[in-house]
Amino acid sequence: MSDAFFYFCLGMALVIITVFVRARFADFRGQSAEDYVDAHPHFDMRQHLLGPMVCEGVIFGPLGRMTSTFVADFNVSWDGNTGHIAEEFRYDDGSTQNRAWTIELNDDGSFKALADDVPGEGKGNVSGSAVLFRYPITLPQDAGGFTLNAFDCMYLAPNGTVVNRSQFRKFGFKVAELVATIRKADTA
Repeated sequence: MSDAFFYFCLGMALVIITVFVRARFADFRGQSAEDYVDAHPHFDMRQHLLGPMVCEGVIFGPLGRMTSTFVADFNVSWDGNTGHIAEEFRYDDGSTQNRAWTIELNDDGSFKALADDVPGEGKGNVSGSAVLFRYPITLPQDAGGFTLNAFDCMYLAPNGTVVNRSQFRKFGFKVAELVATIRKADTA
């Protein structure tokens, strides 16, 4: 084996290790519930996601450019540890989308969530001021019908607004990102 080939292989191994370590520890996906255990204010889904809410957001494509904006009305109710979220999205192109979630919250902060466009179930954790949530999601047929892996993080701001950041991946590659705020609807 020549020295050039050896150093090429060594360089490739270092690049692969660096990419893996960055993805695991220094990337958005590397977050874990333990990172937020002591963060304040404390996020209580039954309190901070309750009643009529407004969600306003932006969707970015795989190259990081904005591809869409939306406004959504949420209606959230809880019966003990079972939550129901009805979502009505209005996108900037005039299209609409409705989704309904059912959430089963456990006493340890973990939860399961179901929705029609989620094959199987989503799983998440509430920890400190954050909610971290992973789930598969199937896009509508007019958007390709692909199933993506979503990583959804919600962070509670001191004023009660929830800041949401989500990444959607296919075969490990980021294909979209969403940034949104969720706040109580004005009831005046």
